[in-house]
Amino acid sequence: RASGIVKGMLDHSRVGSGEKVPTDINALCDEYLRLTYHGLRAKDSSFNTGFETNFDKNLPKTNVIPQDIGRVLLNILNNAFYAVSSTPLRDQHEFKPMVTITTKQLNNSTTITISDNGIGMSQDSIDKVFQPFFTTKPTGQGTGLGMSISYDIITKGHGGELSVESVEGEGTTFKILLPMV
Repeated sequence: RASGIVKGMLDHSRVGSGEKVPTDINALCDEYLRLTYHGLRAKDSSFNTGFETNFDKNLPKTNVIPQDIGRVLLNILNNAFYAVSSTPLRDQHEFKPMVTITTKQLNNSTTITISDNGIGMSQDSIDKVFQPFFTTKPTGQGTGLGMSISYDIITKGHGGELSVESVEGEGTTFKILLPMV
């Protein structure tokens, strides 16, 4: 765990080292959604969750550092898949774990919304989710740096916004707002 924390801290210090280039956000989201899903399936063959995409087909390219935005997507998607796979299955036939990623243009911004129907978070967790070393995962399963790094990448590295809404027992939605320059 200490090794993971040190690695995360070093990664945290490297935020924003790349160059912004016009990027197809839909393709980036699709790539990281599939990468995350199949990576989790490779670790645990019993992992099985639904996912869907709702991409704005008219979304123009957005100037971003693709590797950094990919890292943010990876962090949020990992957490979303974790949340739906951790949901106590009230009735296995009725509950269908689902992660949804949506993109759209809103005024002069590109928005990426990642939603899950997992365990959700308490208000206390929502208030702390972007703080370094805060995690809702059991000891040894998270360093508590992923969302802190993601927040810095979006707000400091890209001048955007990262917000979260959640209802315990119903799910969580992360919203990324990236300004179009």
